[in-house]
Amino acid sequence: MKLSYTAVSITDGKKVEGLIEAKDTSQAAVYLRSKNLYPVRIARLKEGGFAKIQAYASKPKFADVVFFTRQLASVLTSGLTLIEALRILKEQTENTSMMEVIDGIVADIEDGKPFSAGLAKYPNVFFPVYVSLIKAAEASGLLEKVLVRLAENLEKEQRLKNTIRSALVYPAVIVVMMIAVLFAMMIFVIPQLSSLYVSLNVELPFVTKIVIGTSRFFILGWPFVVGILVIGVSFLKRWYQTEGGKYAIDKLSLVIPIFGKLIRQTILTEFSRTFGLMVGSGTSIVESLRKTAETSSNILYRSSISVISQQVAKGVSVGEAMALSPYLYPPILVAMAKIGEQTGKLDESLLRASDYFEREVDQTVKNLTTLLEPFILVVLGIGVAFLIIAIITPIYGLVSSIQ
Repeated sequence: MKLSYTAVSITDGKKVEGLIEAKDTSQAAVYLRSKNLYPVRIARLKEGGFAKIQAYASKPKFADVVFFTRQLASVLTSGLTLIEALRILKEQTENTSMMEVIDGIVADIEDGKPFSAGLAKYPNVFFPVYVSLIKAAEASGLLEKVLVRLAENLEKEQRLKNTIRSALVYPAVIVVMMIAVLFAMMIFVIPQLSSLYVSLNVELPFVTKIVIGTSRFFILGWPFVVGILVIGVSFLKRWYQTEGGKYAIDKLSLVIPIFGKLIRQTILTEFSRTFGLMVGSGTSIVESLRKTAETSSNILYRSSISVISQQVAKGVSVGEAMALSPYLYPPILVAMAKIGEQTGKLDESLLRASDYFEREVDQTVKNLTTLLEPFILVVLGIGVAFLIIAIITPIYGLVSSIQ
């Protein structure tokens, strides 16, 4: 739990306040005394509305984990001890929550616990594969090398996410602006024009009647629309939490035109990278597959990877087990896995496959951006033309009748 504390420094008598992560107040008090601080008050942090927002805003992000891993690998390579490296990292970290995480890890190491055990206390910061890799590195004495490799792969993952996010920002902004303008027209502009047409007793064309009818529905029926949306979203979220719902939605996500291909390539990139990294750290293939399955967000791939691990445990090769699911694993990944097994360099083959799929994702994102821009412009043009025709036609008819 997160606790707030007030303490007095034993060395200089200064008052110190802050936050600490501990199981209970006793553990917090022991930790504070180990830091030459005399605890005056220790209380559980109240999770009010603002406190929750503040906690969410300050909690460690993926970028903080990437920075932590890269810097730790660099500092350890220079010859410093793990505790010294972590203390240096704390000074370089700007996120207060990440500072508390590092403090907790240092305290665990000073108590004689392994580095991986300290990381495991923060599952919301360090995902299970991360902890497993560090645990394997500690056992093999290759902590520095594994951290370097882990940092490189985390940076690739971050770059991949940024590429996809940046490519989708422009279309998303355009769509949101289109919806906002449409709502503004329907709620503010069209009702004014409708009143004008009624006062002038103008015969309205069919297109204009459709627009005015839609505007009235927006104004009078918006509680119904909002209610339907809230109920629909709530139902989908609940359904997605069930195994059947998650399976159906995840399967659908893989066959969506254009986007399905992008989702599939992204999953294959993360799968081959994580699997290769686990194998390269000295973890057994079966255990590597099990840990990799836990990281997959798609239930089809998660189930498939678990089945592959079971097949490998029975003596089937990774490539042959993948080949049984051609819908999920393309021939090039199967071939590279088989080559890696034959040469004894499965980890290197998987990481090369990851680089290949990452390049495919980049190309797909570029194609997607190229296709979406004209499509959005065409839809925007049609929508604007429809509104103009609906608004201008009655006015043109009125002017013609006056002449």
